[in-house]
Amino acid sequence: MPHPRFPFSRRDFLGLGVSGLLSLGGLRPVFAAGKRAPAKSVLVILEQGGLSQMDTWDPKPEAVVEHRSPYKPISTKVPGMRFTELLSETARVADKIAVVRSMYHPKAGASGHGEGTQYMLSGAHPGSVVPMPDLGSVASHVLGTSAHFLPPYIMVPGNHEQSGVTSTGFLPVSTKAFKTGGADLSAPNWKVAALDRRGDTPAERLAARQQLLAGMNGRSSLGESSRFGGMDRFYDQAFDTLTSPKVAKAFDYQSEPLTVRERYGKGHRGACYLVGRKLIEAGVRFVTVDVRWPHTPEVPGGFNLNWDHHDFIYAKGSCGTIRDKAGGEGRYGIGTWVMMGSTDRAFAALIEDLDQRGLLAETLVCFVTEFGRTPKLNKFQGRDHWTNSYSIAFAGAGVRGGQVIGSTDKDGGQVTNDPQTPESYAATVFEKLGIDRTKPLYTASDRPVFIGHDADPIPALM
Repeated sequence: MPHPRFPFSRRDFLGLGVSGLLSLGGLRPVFAAGKRAPAKSVLVILEQGGLSQMDTWDPKPEAVVEHRSPYKPISTKVPGMRFTELLSETARVADKIAVVRSMYHPKAGASGHGEGTQYMLSGAHPGSVVPMPDLGSVASHVLGTSAHFLPPYIMVPGNHEQSGVTSTGFLPVSTKAFKTGGADLSAPNWKVAALDRRGDTPAERLAARQQLLAGMNGRSSLGESSRFGGMDRFYDQAFDTLTSPKVAKAFDYQSEPLTVRERYGKGHRGACYLVGRKLIEAGVRFVTVDVRWPHTPEVPGGFNLNWDHHDFIYAKGSCGTIRDKAGGEGRYGIGTWVMMGSTDRAFAALIEDLDQRGLLAETLVCFVTEFGRTPKLNKFQGRDHWTNSYSIAFAGAGVRGGQVIGSTDKDGGQVTNDPQTPESYAATVFEKLGIDRTKPLYTASDRPVFIGHDADPIPALM
């Protein structure tokens, strides 16, 4: 089977001759121009499905009773900064978090999950003329990684509902997100099968192939600027990924002390967040954690546990299993453990853990979703897609915590101050990484394309 990161199998890779190597050219590694950046790495928490803003980051106690969230506002560690009670553990680390309550989509065309998720992954509207790459693909291409035994852009586990919209855009395939896979990362037998070295590629053969490639590079008369020479980083990383003993350690969260695992919370979400921390600690440049709780006997009726709460958002268990309402079947109510209970626990633990390990200062943590939910409950007691306002949050890499950026009206439906967009989110990420947005990247046909150029970074985060 082809490796998820490379468009050919390991057998094909090891059997390539010079002509095969040349045919895979076209990679143009680009490196940072020496600009000192506050973020060495980025860890994105993608809670896909459209998380309800008024039930979490942006409480609205003055909303009309029939549409008001039943979850009350609570105080946080920061005076005057309030979340709902569904974020009671995150409230303890509010001094390290900046919440942007004024996110919105500036134009139509991204109100569906696929388009909305693509919008947040890339920071570019899905209707762009040139297909745009994920933020992680850009970071991979421009900056590479200090963890040469691992891909620079990893998604854990990469099986959310819209995982197919991840994209390298106009960038080479080497920048593709490596997806760990795994329906339930908390299962004792979970492992990243795609990284297991196969029996027909023993270490000795891999080493011999690497020496062969090194020899061909040394004898090449094509020059430093050749497409062949530009493949070095691609191949070196592939060999390191297949042979390094550090790989298994980077993903092995079950080797963590029990106290650490319990701190993140039992089940799939806690395991995903913890693997994300371990990858950042290993030096991976860009990690995206997405979580869709698996369908297990412990969650009867829970076969699509993302945030798309069109029906019975406040159910104490399953929201229903039959598609006869607004399309929210297969979920559990937002207040249950498999939804906000585990999210609150895992996110608070992640922020504390990164901080205590000295990683938060150099890691930009972004908690995002593709849009929000309607300020009014529908007739099925659910909330539908809403792009006019939603909330995301940041921490680390010089972000001043304990602040709220922007605001919405009393119902949480319209931005009233300091509007921000997915484009400004992307510009913030690039700026934190020290990526020069004034310099273009290039397509395979040498067409210049500017990234993060359609908006400014969010000033309060800089």
